[in-house]
Amino acid sequence: GVFAHLEMLEARAHEAAVKQEETEQQEEKLARLKARVQELRLQRDELRAKVDLQQKGQLGKEGVVSDPAQPSAQAVLEWKIKSIKATLQVFYLTGISGKLTKRGVCLCISTAYEDTYLDSYYLDLLTKPEVQIHRHSVPIFIPLEQIAKKYLQTDIRRFLSVLSDHLNAYAGRRYQADQLQEHFSDQIEGTLQRNSLCNLLVFNYNVSRKSKTFPLNARLLYGDLCCSLPTEVIVSCTPDAPAPLAETAAAHSDLFRRVALHKAFRSFGSAAESVD
Repeated sequence: GVFAHLEMLEARAHEAAVKQEETEQQEEKLARLKARVQELRLQRDELRAKVDLQQKGQLGKEGVVSDPAQPSAQAVLEWKIKSIKATLQVFYLTGISGKLTKRGVCLCISTAYEDTYLDSYYLDLLTKPEVQIHRHSVPIFIPLEQIAKKYLQTDIRRFLSVLSDHLNAYAGRRYQADQLQEHFSDQIEGTLQRNSLCNLLVFNYNVSRKSKTFPLNARLLYGDLCCSLPTEVIVSCTPDAPAPLAETAAAHSDLFRRVALHKAFRSFGSAAESVD
């Protein structure tokens, strides 16, 4: 009947959304792999430069052999500058750009979701006497201090990569919530509740079955702060709801784990329009 046809259309919409999501993930993976290849090439060049510096440093004035493990301050500074330039070149492909300043480097991390440009965040880094954050515009709820403590002094590329993942995931979660409120407010009951980090979303929405409207409650938890899809989803209905509605709630729960929030709701609407 109509219910079976609706379920079939929802399943097709689900499959189409999943395929689109997989395609986007493959494109993102390809871009990351290209950036990784470039990064490895630069690391190779840096290692060669280090070897050259050590070989040149072994002979000091009047042929005195110096300690290759203790390069001069000027050599260290030149290596830092070269390393930062290489880092900027690598991350330019992944939304990170910057320019050298008198005291270090100013970086811009641009965020995007689904090919939609979102916000940019800035970091002003000092390189003397050690790399440190001078100023920044990163939101307070992003764990910048912990990331810096773990990676900034030892691996600045890893630091930028992890920070970029956090910012892009946050921007993606916020974008999905905004899209849901903007385009599907007629299906949402009340206000969509979310915290500053947008890693917890709670909302009520309506579904139609056999000319009747039933409420569902959704709770989405994003346990991985570097991911824009939830790790835990609970969709529940009222105790007196018909049995098929519980199956719909379970199907929606699975869909929210796999597909962007607004895409999932778009698939619900497409299925309903097809039935009409």
